[in-house]
Parts: sequence; C-alpha cells; structure tokens
Amino acid sequence: MALLITDKCINCDMCDPECPNDAISMGDAIYEIDPARCTECKGHYEKPTCQSVCPINNCIIPDPAHIETEDVLLEKFVQLQGLA
Repeated sequence: MALLITDKCINCDMCDPECPNDAISMGDAIYEIDPARCTECKGHYEKPTCQSVCPINNCIIPDPAHIETEDVLLEKFVQLQGLA
C-alpha cells in the first residue's frame, strides 16, 4: 500500500529528497505522498526511506485508502523505472 503523511508533519523537509520515486511534494499545509508513485521503496530499499528519516513518530503511515500487495508495488516500481 502507498504511504500517507499525517497531520503530525512539521514540514522539516527530510522525506522529500529521500524518496527515490519523487512521490513526495509539498501540499497545501504539509508534505503529501502521491499514491500513484509510492512503492514503499520496494525495488530500491528494504524499508521506506521517508519513514526512516522522519523525526516524528508515526507521522508516515500506511495509507488505508491505497492498499496494495508487494507484487503490485514491485510492478509499479518496474513501470516507474521504465523497465517494463
């Protein structure tokens, strides 16, 4: 599933440059994750880098509105990288 940045976000800008899929951008008030580009870093890293660098506990969580299997996330990675 894609990830979601909650309203706990303090706009520290730690997550945006770490995203290998350019899925994170500044929204109206806080950073947002584009679910069409988020692969939870599958294909790049073992765990999501945005969660690893975020200084706020539980600020970046699984997005219940965008549930995806690991296979779907890996397929999305392949498409985003132009490997398909």
